[in-house]
Parts: sequence; structure tokens; C-alpha cells
Amino acid sequence: MADLKHIRNFSIIAHIDHGKSTLADRMLEITHTIETRKMRDQVLDSMELERERGITIKMQPVRMEYTLGPEKYVLNLIDTPGHIDFSYEVSRALKAVEGSILLVDSTQGVQAQTLTTLSMARQEGQRGLKIIPVLSKVDSPLSRVDEIKEEVMQLLDCDESEILLVSGRTGEGVENLLSEVIKRVPAPVETYKGDNVLRALVFDFKYSNHKGVIVFVRILDGKVSKGDSLMFAISNEKFTALEVGTFSPEETPRDM
Repeated sequence: MADLKHIRNFSIIAHIDHGKSTLADRMLEITHTIETRKMRDQVLDSMELERERGITIKMQPVRMEYTLGPEKYVLNLIDTPGHIDFSYEVSRALKAVEGSILLVDSTQGVQAQTLTTLSMARQEGQRGLKIIPVLSKVDSPLSRVDEIKEEVMQLLDCDESEILLVSGRTGEGVENLLSEVIKRVPAPVETYKGDNVLRALVFDFKYSNHKGVIVFVRILDGKVSKGDSLMFAISNEKFTALEVGTFSPEETPRDM
């Protein structure tokens, strides 16, 4: 298990079709989370409808490992839906991270869902959420980098130097973005109270015919292992962890 100072939890938020899933693909490729021969477009979009329509409608977490200088970091990414109808998914994801990449298409500029997701991110910003502005598709001949930078600077009241440029298609700027995530996003802080009690935030779940209910959690304090007896704090419902693991991006069992 990595030290907290070597962990970064972040999400990507954007208007639909601004290059979010393609950027996530390049991150998985650069961090060697997925072997090049196994790469495919929209690798985090596992639902048939998502791949057919080319959109993300279900948030998807993934654990990546990335080495910067002599240090190795664990980067926990939550890829979020871009469509306005799934904004609740985005709001839940934002509560589970310390930072978020606000991705804006440099050929289209700030759009409606950009404003909606930014509004949610700013609400979370009151508890310290770091927003990193990024322009995508900078390799496109239709890209209007300087113009869109001005839009983002006015929107966020930030300096031009804070805005990063990437191309999910070519991979341009993606390694620099990963480095900036490590530099700008705060490491998680454990609020240990000395009672040796596991505290975790459930941000999503799904049902498996083979495994039953699978809950996606952000560990806040403590640790959990296979076979541990747990309880949902609000409902007081008790259950046993039959398996624990991470998403890499497929479900990968781990000791804790």
C-alpha cells in the first residue's frame, strides 16, 4: 500500500464529446496500466451503449501507477459522464477526490455542461478540491487555443500559465498533465481518530450475478481486507467483504 503522500485522487469533468475518454485512454497507455497490444478506444467505457454512441454514461474508476523522478505514485482516476442527464454521477465522483481536470475542447470552447460541472466542482472547492484547467484537441487544425484560453481565464479567474494543453489523440502534453496532477492535487489526508475504525465513502455500486453487490468506495481512514465484517453507517446494515480489490481498469482482487 502506497503512503498517502504518494496518492492522488482526481476526476476528469467535461462537456460531452470534449475528448475526456480519449484523454483517459492515453493516461492508461502512458502509465502502462494497459498493455499497448490490449489498448482500444474508450477503454473505460465498458457498456455496449457507451461504445456504440461514443459517450460515457457511467462513471468508471481506475488505479494507475506513475513514476515521477525517483518517486512512484498511485493515481486514482474517476472518468465521469459528460452528458447533462448524468450530472448526479459527476457530483458523486467529485466527493471522492481531491482534484479535478476541467477539460475544454479547444475547437468548441466553453459549453453548457462545462458550466454545470464547474459549478459542482466549485461547491466541492469549498472543502479544498483543486481544479486544473486543460484544453483538449490542440492538434486539430480547427483548434483556437488562444481564444479558448481567454474564455477559460475569464471563467476561472486564473492565469494563462495555469492552463495546460493536451491532445488525447496524439498524446501531446499528457505526460506533463500527469506531472501537474501530482504537483497540484493535494495528497489525501487521513483523519485517524485512534479508534481503529474503517471509514469509507461509497460513491457508486453495481450488481453482479456472480458476486452480488459490489460497492465502489473511497477509503478515508483505516483499511479493509477480505472477510472483514463491515456496516453501512446510515442504514446500520451489516455485511461481509467477500472480496476486496482495485480497478486496473478491470476488477483486480487484492489483499487489502
